[in-house]
Amino acid sequence: MSMLKPRVPPPPPGPLAFNGTKLVNDEDHPFMPPRKGDARGPCPGLNTLASHGNLIDLLCDQYLPRNGIATPAQIINAVQEGFNMENEIARFTTYTAHLMDGNLVTDLLSIGPKTPKTGPDPPPPAIVGGLNNHGTFEGDASLSRADAFFGDNHSFDQELFDQFRNFSAIYGNGFFNMTVAAELRFHRIQQSIATNPEFSFAGLRHITAYAEASFPPIFFVDGRKTGAEAGQLDMAAAESFFKHMMYPPDFHRPAEPVNSDAQAVFEVHPFQPGRNVGGVNNYTVDESLGGLLDFCGFYENFVNKTIKGLYPNPTGVLKRNLNINLDFLFEALPKAGDGSQPCTQVFPYGHD
Repeated sequence: MSMLKPRVPPPPPGPLAFNGTKLVNDEDHPFMPPRKGDARGPCPGLNTLASHGNLIDLLCDQYLPRNGIATPAQIINAVQEGFNMENEIARFTTYTAHLMDGNLVTDLLSIGPKTPKTGPDPPPPAIVGGLNNHGTFEGDASLSRADAFFGDNHSFDQELFDQFRNFSAIYGNGFFNMTVAAELRFHRIQQSIATNPEFSFAGLRHITAYAEASFPPIFFVDGRKTGAEAGQLDMAAAESFFKHMMYPPDFHRPAEPVNSDAQAVFEVHPFQPGRNVGGVNNYTVDESLGGLLDFCGFYENFVNKTIKGLYPNPTGVLKRNLNINLDFLFEALPKAGDGSQPCTQVFPYGHD
């Protein structure tokens, strides 16, 4: 791949023109297993979109490039086209991940390990490790990936998927639904507290852990299913996404733009943000970075502590692109019921 020059981040894509269900595992997006060097990571949905990228990476009708290296705009388009993800959450998740794990100079993000050398990296101590980078967007207590403490936080874990299957049998009559999501989410938290001395469940992870538990019955269920079948993910489809990184045969995306439902999962077993301190079974509540119940607190700390900590004194192109991406993030924050923005924008690098 040729070296890329610094890039001005373009505005994020808007909602889809057509947002109904349609076949997404089609002849224009055939599955191909990852090639040597292709990036795959902890997110089954993004892995699947990359595995169904067009045969030629640069064609505009792809979902994601098969190499797993994409711009934020490509990722937002892909999750909307491939999973009918609602535009606001697509933008929020993408820019949160990009600010922590992407190359802000070249406007590229790896869905797996560190972005290959496609252009200048931001200066140290910036992290451009891709979504595999632990403690940023990826976090502990995943439903299908082991905690980073145990050595591999991004590969499919068969034992955890067997647990996913068992909980689906016990609580969902063989299907993964929101009831199963709540029970398995709580169980995985307890497992990590008991086995991972470095377990962290604070700030962003307190939000994403509940959101990602709700993803499978919302995004991975065929959009033609209605009534009692809606929101019920069968194990063959789950294995296709989680293990094989591919759409099930004849898969249609959801029938309308959909969001996560982190709150519904959280409310069954409410659990405060925190971390193990000094070893296993020493969970200590830590609300200093905000969390699901303090979203504006999360946003302010994410910008002023996390991002400012990664980039304490940026200049030039890096500072410009940081400010642009931080604007995109703020514009994507969830709105109040009346459509207003309850959070106040913060500017760690000024307004220029």
